[in-house]
Amino acid sequence: MPYEDLNDEAVHRRARAGQPAPGRRDRLRLAAVGGEPVPGVSSPGIVKPLPAETFIAHGTNAEMRWEAMRDVGYHVPNDRFFVRNHTSTPIIDAATWRLELHGTGLSNPRSFGYEELLALPAVTRDAAIECAGNGRSFFATQQDQEISGTPWRLGGIGVARWRGVPLATVLERAGLTPDAVDVMPRGLDPEYVSDGVNHGRVRRPIPVSKALDDVILAYEMNDRPLPPDHGYPVRLVVPSWIGLASIKWVGDIEVSASPLASPWNTEFYRMFGEAYPPEGSAPLTVQGVRSAFELPWNATLAAGRPHVLRGRAWSGHGRIAGVEVSFDGGETWHRAQLRGPHVVPAWTRWHITWNPGRPGPHTLLSRATDETGAVQPMRTPHNDYGYMFDGVVHHPVTVVNG
Repeated sequence: MPYEDLNDEAVHRRARAGQPAPGRRDRLRLAAVGGEPVPGVSSPGIVKPLPAETFIAHGTNAEMRWEAMRDVGYHVPNDRFFVRNHTSTPIIDAATWRLELHGTGLSNPRSFGYEELLALPAVTRDAAIECAGNGRSFFATQQDQEISGTPWRLGGIGVARWRGVPLATVLERAGLTPDAVDVMPRGLDPEYVSDGVNHGRVRRPIPVSKALDDVILAYEMNDRPLPPDHGYPVRLVVPSWIGLASIKWVGDIEVSASPLASPWNTEFYRMFGEAYPPEGSAPLTVQGVRSAFELPWNATLAAGRPHVLRGRAWSGHGRIAGVEVSFDGGETWHRAQLRGPHVVPAWTRWHITWNPGRPGPHTLLSRATDETGAVQPMRTPHNDYGYMFDGVVHHPVTVVNG
């Protein structure tokens, strides 16, 4: 499956460029960033513009270009954050939005309005959201294996500073019972229909233990109200787990005293293939260890002078302990320098200097290790849907005479 750049549209200005930022309480009453789609610059179902130098469009999804993150800072700006939609971005009025909590695992089922949620004690967390299919294209391009799904390279991830209410707070106020086992949020996006089957709105259970640990109901992203494409007015953020668990546009949460199921943890988001049982693996949860260069694909670099190569590494299992880089396709490895925050559910920035001497094609590799000792493998075991690619990525560059 070749990885195609599907977005060749011209560069367009950002919506609301240059407008002053209102205060927090006023901003949270606004419909986030930009309102209606801008004709000719958004993909179907996506509200925000998708400039070609920032995104690669995949139908109703949009992949961040890694070179757009060079020298940007720790967090991915809202206008550069990748978009993963099963259907399309809904436009929701926060004034009429309600969060309904219901189910056999609650003694006091109730609902919350937007202003009620804003009035509750809040927390702020740096966390990554990453699509389970991030890196999918490399099953085909590096391992010659057939897969299906959106052909992401590594741009189906973003780290933001999320502010919101701990999910534990609203569960406790709704009377979480001791026998509750599963919590299932459901989005307000349109129902998902595939091959003539209506699977309903996107939903996926998580265990109560995770819900009470570090999950938040976020209403801010990088000190701004959530943009429509990223869950306005409220979304879940489930740190370290696959992005599907972080349900956008959440409208209700079922809490049950018995295990819950949906197509998103039975038919989808399991590993299927020759190495797995017919029913697939267990539902996917924690993300593996990965790393990426902040370089264009097929970048051109001048020979005979030093280049500072930058990148980021991340793992759902713990802090990044080290990153190694190879300039010769894996024959030799050199330790990169880590810099900035080492946040467990986010990522760590790194850099290394390379002075290429030989003109021509080269393959750069980066290999991360986390604090548990997990190291990126050279290959990822195949699965039919191309989930959880964690292999070392072969990043092509061309060195030319300066």
